[in-house]
Amino acid sequence: MDFSKAWEMMKLQQEAMKVKKDLENTLIEAEVSGLVVTVNGEMKVEKTEFETDELIPGLNASQKEALEKAISEAVNKWVKKSQEVAAEKMQWVMSQMGMNMPGWMGM
Repeated sequence: MDFSKAWEMMKLQQEAMKVKKDLENTLIEAEVSGLVVTVNGEMKVEKTEFETDELIPGLNASQKEALEKAISEAVNKWVKKSQEVAAEKMQWVMSQMGMNMPGWMGM
């Protein structure tokens, strides 16, 4: 590889890292019936919060906290698993095209 291509690759890698950091710091909220879920740009749940008791009346503070934590963990687990499945399928497709890409999508 010549130096100009190596330089281009380094610049692309730096740009990718910048985009990754921007995505980590981008927060998106969605609210339904008092349940607010905050997700970052990398599709990781940062926070789940019941702002009202509209969905489940009568929760005490520890039940509310446990449910919020369980929702966050379940969604994050689902996202990670779906990314792994997608990476496996894409790796197979890429190998069929003669483009073996181990570690695709960070897996």
